Amino acid sequence: MSDPDRAARIVAAARALVGVPFRLHGRDARGLDCVGLTTLAYAGAGHRGVVPDEYGLRSGNEARARDWLNAAGLKEVSRAMAGDVALVRAGPLQLHLMIKVPGGHVHAHAGLRRVVEMPGQSPWPVIGHWRA
Repeated sequence: MSDPDRAARIVAAARALVGVPFRLHGRDARGLDCVGLTTLAYAGAGHRGVVPDEYGLRSGNEARARDWLNAAGLKEVSRAMAGDVALVRAGPLQLHLMIKVPGGHVHAHAGLRRVVEMPGQSPWPVIGHWRA
């Protein structure tokens, strides 16, 4: 599968999950967190990788998050495109994953208690982007 095809499938899979309830460590349509959303969106494009399960809602260990993304078979990229995973700092001790889509991003929003698509740039500082 070419990169544009894979990216389109990731975006479509992420957008199909908009509205799913937020649930910490959620991995299916009954509830998702940001890791679950990323896992399902990438699985929708045929990607299989290691998924971390020992993390809390508040964990600011950037090196550990980078290790998890690399272990999942993703590579850090310097220029983001649709379908990429964005690692952001949502708070002083909180890291968060989002899927970049045309015109914005899809993510599991703990405050809104569901997966949402938000237009525009990330409201939080972006640490980096990863791609399969």
